Amino acid sequence: MINAGLKSQYIEEFKVGIADWKVTAAPHHIITLGLGSCVGIVLLDIKARVGGMVHIMLPDSNQFRNANNPAKFADTGIALLLKETMKIGARKGSIIAKIAGGAQMFKGYNSSLLNIGERNVNKTREVLEGFGIPLVSEDTGGHVGRTLILQNDTQKVFVRTIGNMLKEL
Repeated sequence: MINAGLKSQYIEEFKVGIADWKVTAAPHHIITLGLGSCVGIVLLDIKARVGGMVHIMLPDSNQFRNANNPAKFADTGIALLLKETMKIGARKGSIIAKIAGGAQMFKGYNSSLLNIGERNVNKTREVLEGFGIPLVSEDTGGHVGRTLILQNDTQKVFVRTIGNMLKEL
């Protein structure tokens, strides 16, 4: 039974692909799957009830000639996500970050050159710090893929790894 005094709200779930991004306000959700060495970055303004997510693949756009997709790289993807999140009402001083991913998917390769996951996480931290955005929680590293979920209705972020329950970040 629906209370006639309350409006029913439809919650839409937006999917973020690899080298992709989305922003939305409450009550909607954003989800990204397949975070191996990639990093999912959530920017969230709890007071304004808006947030966004980017699924980056590589740390630094300056190392590539073809860097025309800003969501592909930590340096340009975070800048894009910050700008777009602020367009829908986030205030820079109120934004926090949560991240997941950055796994070392090929066990036995300990070269920092080959460990793209660790490089993605390090660059993500560096860029967030440069923007003055506090990184309040993360689930990074290891050897497992992850799913990252932003629930703007509850202002919570969850991560799931293969074979494990949903965990709040």
